[in-house]
Amino acid sequence: MERRQISRVLISVSNKANLTKLAKNLSSLGAEIISTGGTSKAIKKQNIDVIPVEDLTNFPEMMGGRVKTLHPLIFGGILARDSDSEEVEKHNIGLIDMVVCNLYPFKEAVSKGVDLSSLIEEIDIGGPSLLRASAKNHSRVAVVSDPEDYDWIIDEIKKGGLNLEQRQELALKTYRHTAEYDTAIQGELAVRFGEEGLPSSLHISGIGSPPLRYGENPHQGAVFYSDLSSFSPSVSDAKLLQGKQLSYNNLLDFDAALSIVIEFDELTAVVVKHNNPCGVASADNLEEAYELAINTDPQSSFGGIISFNGEVNESLAKIIVSSFKEGVIAPSFSESAIEVLSTKQNLRVLETGSLDDYHRIPSLRSLDKGWLVQESDEAMINISDCKVVTKSKPSESELESLYFAWKVVKHVKSNAIVFVKDKKTVGIGAGQMSRIDSVKIANFKSIPDAKGCVMASDAFFPFRDGVDEAVKAGITAIIQPGGSMRDQEVIDAANEHGVSMVLTGMRHFKH
Repeated sequence: MERRQISRVLISVSNKANLTKLAKNLSSLGAEIISTGGTSKAIKKQNIDVIPVEDLTNFPEMMGGRVKTLHPLIFGGILARDSDSEEVEKHNIGLIDMVVCNLYPFKEAVSKGVDLSSLIEEIDIGGPSLLRASAKNHSRVAVVSDPEDYDWIIDEIKKGGLNLEQRQELALKTYRHTAEYDTAIQGELAVRFGEEGLPSSLHISGIGSPPLRYGENPHQGAVFYSDLSSFSPSVSDAKLLQGKQLSYNNLLDFDAALSIVIEFDELTAVVVKHNNPCGVASADNLEEAYELAINTDPQSSFGGIISFNGEVNESLAKIIVSSFKEGVIAPSFSESAIEVLSTKQNLRVLETGSLDDYHRIPSLRSLDKGWLVQESDEAMINISDCKVVTKSKPSESELESLYFAWKVVKHVKSNAIVFVKDKKTVGIGAGQMSRIDSVKIANFKSIPDAKGCVMASDAFFPFRDGVDEAVKAGITAIIQPGGSMRDQEVIDAANEHGVSMVLTGMRHFKH
C-alpha cells in the first residue's frame, strides 16, 4: 500500500509527554515543524527548528490564546486535496502532511473541582477543529491525537511515510477522541448548569479495557468500557490488588455487591451470586457480619462475590480464604489481610477507596436498535413515614428488621421476597414469574426455618396467597409497597393471621 511521506508537520499539544523525542525525530528526518504557543516554546528550548504559527499566518495569537490556529493558511494546508492544487498555488498555501494535537485537559479540571469560569477556559476550540479537519482529509494527512502512538509513527515515517490504512486507523481514533471530549463537556455542563431530569438525547463515552476472556458465555465477545467522566467510587476504577482477569459476569456481580453494601451505615457484608444477593448481614464487626451473611445460604454462597463497607483485616481475610470465593471488594485491606488473601492466587481482590462519595449514575440497558435509560434507584423510605394498615402493630425490633429487609429487597431481581431476622437475611426468593413462588423459595432457603422472621416484597401482592404462604412459614410482619386493586383482601389476610403489615407507597422492581 502506497505511503505518504511526511514533509511538514503542525504540532499543538496540551499534553507534552514525549514531545521532545517526537520533535527531534521529525527534525532529523527533514520534516518542517510548525507549532503554537507553549508547544513552540518547548520545542525551541531543545534547540529544534520550529516555525511559530503566527510567523506563518502573520497574525498574532489573540484573546489569551483562544484564537491562534483558526486561519485559512493553516486549515487550507490541512484540508487541501490533491485536486485543489490550483487554489493552493493561487493562495500560496503550504501543505501540511501531519497534525499532532491533543486537547486542553477538561476532564482533569473537572476532577480538581475548578469553578465554572476556569472550567470554560479548558474547553478547547482550535484543537478539535485541527483534529477533525485532519481526520476528514486522512486520504492525504496523518492525524495524531495520542502520545502513545508517537514511536510507531516515527518508525513508519522512517520507512517512507504512513499508508492509507494507517491514516484511516488514526482518523477513526481521532473522531472517537473528540467525541469523548464533547461528551465529557456536555455531561459536566449539564450538572453545572443545573439541568434536571434525563437529557433529550443520549451521548455516552467510555474507554475500553483489553477484551475480556468472553461475555456471559464463551462464544460471546466482550469489552468493559469505563466512564471516565464520573469520579465516585465504583467497580470501574477500583484497584485490582490480585487475582485473575475480571470476567463479564464477575464485573456484574461486583457492581451488584457494591451497590447493596453501600445501603448500610453499620458494618455489613454481602454475598452475591448471579447478580442477586444470597446473603446480607450487619453486625458490630465484619467477621460476624460475614458469617451471618454466608449462613443465609451456604450452598449458593460457594463461589460468590463478597462486598464489605469497611476495611478487611487479617482475621476476616482468614475466614474468607477458608472456602472458595470468586472475589471480594471493599474500601480497603490491611497489609496483613492482603498477605493472607494472596495465598489464594486466583481470588480477585478489588479496593474501591472511601465509599463516602458513592452514588449511582443513570442506568443504561440496550434493546435491539435502542437504549433504555433511567435514573438510578437511590430512593429510600423513612420507616417512620410508612403506613401500618393492620390491627397488629410491628414491634420496634420488627420495624428495624423490616427496614433492613426493605434495603435488601430493592437489589433482588423481581419478583423479589426477602426474609429477615434482626439484621441478617434468612431466606431470599428472586426472579420468579409469580410472587408466591418467590415466597416459597425464600422459605425453602431459610435455615433452619423462617419462624419469627419479617418479610419484604419489592412490589404489591396481587393476591392474598403470598401472605398466607408467608404466615405458614412463620412470618410475623410484612413490608410491601401496596397499590394493588386487591390491597384490602391482602390486608384482611394479614389481620386474619394476626400479623402486622406496613405499606411503603414505593416499589423497587429490578428486572
